[in-house]
Amino acid sequence: MSLPLPTSPPTSKETGPLPILPGAPPQGSPPMIQVRHVTKTFDSRPVVQDLDFEVRQGEIFGFIGPSGSGKTTTIRLLTGVYAPTEGEISVMGTPPSHPSRRVQERFGYMPQLFVLYPNLTVRENLDFVAGLYGMNPFRRRKRIDALLKFVELWDARNRLASNVSGGMQRRIELAAALLHNPPLIFADEPTAGIDPVLRSKFWEEFRRQRDEGRTIFVTTQYVGESEYCDRVGVIRKGRIIALDAPIEMRRKTFGGDIIHIMSNDLTPGVVLSLMQKDPVKDVRAISRSEIRVYVEEAGPAIPMLLDVLNSHNCTVSRIEEYRPSFDEVFIELMRRDAEVNGEDTADEQA
Repeated sequence: MSLPLPTSPPTSKETGPLPILPGAPPQGSPPMIQVRHVTKTFDSRPVVQDLDFEVRQGEIFGFIGPSGSGKTTTIRLLTGVYAPTEGEISVMGTPPSHPSRRVQERFGYMPQLFVLYPNLTVRENLDFVAGLYGMNPFRRRKRIDALLKFVELWDARNRLASNVSGGMQRRIELAAALLHNPPLIFADEPTAGIDPVLRSKFWEEFRRQRDEGRTIFVTTQYVGESEYCDRVGVIRKGRIIALDAPIEMRRKTFGGDIIHIMSNDLTPGVVLSLMQKDPVKDVRAISRSEIRVYVEEAGPAIPMLLDVLNSHNCTVSRIEEYRPSFDEVFIELMRRDAEVNGEDTADEQA
């Protein structure tokens, strides 16, 4: 895998600070990425199947799934490393397997593995990538210095890439992807192997890039990072099984909102009375003194539930909306899909 190589220098001056773009694109803007019924097979074995989604301009689109589910294959399809076996892909209006020079110059790619030169220093690697994009040698230094400080590699700038940690190599790759200020960034597990503080800093930068109008397609092994995305696609065994904004995905996965109730007076009769109320879809026991009630909307349901509990002389120590973590959402989505297909999820990990 390699970075896209421009055949001639870009015409824009990308070497200075990130320009302030006009913010979110106007409604009705064409999608940055369109994927229509795409399948990719190797040796007649499908690795991804019937992928159908689009990525809007100016959003962070997260792609999450267990190891081996097809995340990296999808990014390689979107960047033109692979051509689809079936279906069509458009990236900035062009099939990525036959990109124009202009399209190649307008996206950044952070691959999952380190693909730069181990026998060059950290700075020399970034200088090399800047040269590939035709960045002015007299102006690129300022840009490289800023990125080295951002990814916290300033003190390691003169060390050989082979002599830095795997987490540092991830940071070099991110800096290389951002060098030329691309409007579209592909990041394949960008936060793998880096500490939580720097991981948070990466996401702050992704959000800043998004707020300036850029589009980011990111895969991640940390399910909780779904919260930072504008929309999320969940992939399992090469198929997209859920696609939505994070809050909506949480609600749809569990059929609405969840209310957590704590009381020492939760008898079977009380639970039965709660289950018989119209807004209640399900009641699940967590312990002898805790239950979770599944409803359409938590706001109007809580007063009604309190009335039922008070009518049974229940002393309630806590009643509040419960927001499942994205780990719970992910596990539930995996479980449901496996159940539908008669499969086991025991060996699946994000």
